[in-house]
Amino acid sequence: MIGWEATRLDELDAIPIGHGVVWRPVRRRLGIRAFGINAYTSDAIGHQVVEKHDETGGGAAGHEELYVVVRGRATFTIGGETLDAPAGTLVFIQDPALERMATSEEEGTFVLAIGGEAGQAYQVAAWESYFAAIPAFKSGRYQDAIDLMEAGLRERPGHPSILFNLACAESLAGRPLDALTHLREAIKADPTLTTRAQTDPDFDPIRREPGFPR
Repeated sequence: MIGWEATRLDELDAIPIGHGVVWRPVRRRLGIRAFGINAYTSDAIGHQVVEKHDETGGGAAGHEELYVVVRGRATFTIGGETLDAPAGTLVFIQDPALERMATSEEEGTFVLAIGGEAGQAYQVAAWESYFAAIPAFKSGRYQDAIDLMEAGLRERPGHPSILFNLACAESLAGRPLDALTHLREAIKADPTLTTRAQTDPDFDPIRREPGFPR
C-alpha cells in the first residue's frame, strides 16, 4: 500500500559489525528520511549489543541518541557509569561526546536506537554506507561494496570516512588509480587517516604505488 509499510524486527537484515554487535538497518530498510533509527542485537550473552563509541568523530553525526531495550536485558556503560537495562528501559544520551556501549545480559537482547542532531535537519549518517557494505566486503563482492559507498557519497559528498572505505574497496577490486585518488581526498579532509592507511591491509595491493601516502 502506498504511504506506509510494515515489517518485523527479526525480518531485518542482520549485519555483524564486530565485537558481537549485529546491526539491523531499520532506516535503510524502510527508506526513512526524517530521522535516524536502527536496531542492534548481540550474538551471545556478554557480548556488545551497542558498540563502544561516541557521536563526535569518524562517521558519527553528533547525534543525541535514545536507546530502547525492546527485548532481553542489557548493561549500559555511559561515561564510566553503568546502568542495568531490562526490556522496556529507555536510555537517553544528550551529550554526543559521552562514550557509550551496552552488553547483552540475555539471549535475544534487542536494542532500538533513535538519533538526530539537535537543531539540525536530519542527514543520513556516513557510517551507514560502509556498514551496509560489510557483507559485500567479506564475500569479495567489491564492486557491490563500491556501489553502496558511492551512493553514500551522494548523500554525504566529500566525507572522509566514506572516501577512505571506498578506497579500501577499490584497492581490493584492482582499481589502484581510483583507490589512490579517493584515499588522498580522504586524508586531505582528515589528515589523521594517514596513520590508519599505513597499517590497513586493504591497501596492501597499492602500498607500493607511486603517490601512496607516507
